[in-house]
Amino acid sequence: MEKAAKLPWSTKAVYGLGTVAFGIKDNGFNALLMIYYNQVIGLPAAWVGAAIMIAMVADAVLDPVVGQWSDSLRTRWGRRHPFMYAAVLPVGLFYLLLWMPPAVESHALLFSYLLVMTSLTRIAIGVYEVPSTALLAEFTQDYDERTELVAYRFFFGVVGGILMGISVFAFIFANDPAAPGGLLDKVGYIKYAWIAAPLMALAIFISSIGTHSRVSSLVHSPPPPRRGALAVAKEMFSTLFHRVNAPILFSSMLGAMSGGLYAALGVYIQTYFWGLSANNIATLTAGNLVGVILSFVIVLPLSKSFGKKWTTLVLYMVTLIAMVAPILLSLVGLFPAVGNPLLMPLLFVFAMIVAAAVIAAAILNVSMVADVIEQIELSTGRQSEGLIFSATSMVNKTISGMGVLASGFLLALVGFPDDAKPGAVDIATVNHLALYFVLTIIFFTLAALLSLTFYPVTRSDHQSAVDELARRRATNE
Repeated sequence: MEKAAKLPWSTKAVYGLGTVAFGIKDNGFNALLMIYYNQVIGLPAAWVGAAIMIAMVADAVLDPVVGQWSDSLRTRWGRRHPFMYAAVLPVGLFYLLLWMPPAVESHALLFSYLLVMTSLTRIAIGVYEVPSTALLAEFTQDYDERTELVAYRFFFGVVGGILMGISVFAFIFANDPAAPGGLLDKVGYIKYAWIAAPLMALAIFISSIGTHSRVSSLVHSPPPPRRGALAVAKEMFSTLFHRVNAPILFSSMLGAMSGGLYAALGVYIQTYFWGLSANNIATLTAGNLVGVILSFVIVLPLSKSFGKKWTTLVLYMVTLIAMVAPILLSLVGLFPAVGNPLLMPLLFVFAMIVAAAVIAAAILNVSMVADVIEQIELSTGRQSEGLIFSATSMVNKTISGMGVLASGFLLALVGFPDDAKPGAVDIATVNHLALYFVLTIIFFTLAALLSLTFYPVTRSDHQSAVDELARRRATNE
């Protein structure tokens, strides 16, 4: 593969801009969807978790299909952009409808509506996200520039989600969750939908049209030969479970389980365990924003100094400690109690550390997936960017969905009531929820770290593969 010139910052920025849609969707799904359908609409938590999980699985199953299809597609608009353009309108429409369920009392009907709308939203996002992510490996083969390009994607995605979260809790919802216009009032969620949905569609459109001019500069391999479905499936399986890809695939699977639990129950912990108001939650979200900015400052220097794998391992361990330490210390009486003036500053610091470490680690994780692509092409002769990135997406969605489902079961296990008012839930129930939350996060995160230790690709391995592919291409020409 020929080495291209460094990408201009404008290309990196417009490429990353599209992930604003993904960030807004993630913020809505993780912070609002469970509490909206459970506490506001009245659908039992286990039903909400089940609908979200099934939708994730349905979406995830289609991701490798989209990835493989975009790998094989040959058009004058390239392999990826036709999919990206096709996602613009469906993303905005389905996300808008998700927050406008019918006014019915039937749990079955509400469950069906939630399932359909979450599935359609996720599928539409995937039609954009999988091909767009695959462009990462095509835009540059440079070991460090890939990390920089991923950082742009994460910056826009995470900052977009965080800014939407701040806006939601600071400007849309009233400070008292139970008051009119508060977190438990449906009106705020409708306002949120009318703001979020158009922004998501606009971000995807600008990113797609802004990167269109790069299509002509990409390496264009001949279309693959037609093969039967069984042969294609076998090829996909061998690619996904290739020895260089399997460790990061399994690590992503375990990490996504932990992430799904953390995301789904985070607002419950903030609202019921810490007793935070909407303004407090907005303040903590601002702490996440500070952490995100810090992550972009530290990620490239750390990667250059210590390598992607070991930097990622350390960062995820820091993330784990910062996530669970405040809760564990509080459970044993060694952390400021609710109402203590030190509580919010300390939670702000921990939120900042979690955001900085987890985002920096996630950037490197995606960059490591990109470095797998040349290794696999070297041994198989196939360009499989779409398939490989879709597999990571598939795993994250499927297993994260299981994490969300597990959160619903944890709520049911501790007997957490529906339509619960902050401060009115039995303290033992809240503490049991917090303890189970911490223990499951610890288990799955440590398992993910163990798997990642087997990832084999170093800087020198990557450069050797790039050079060998360039030599083979030159020989064939």
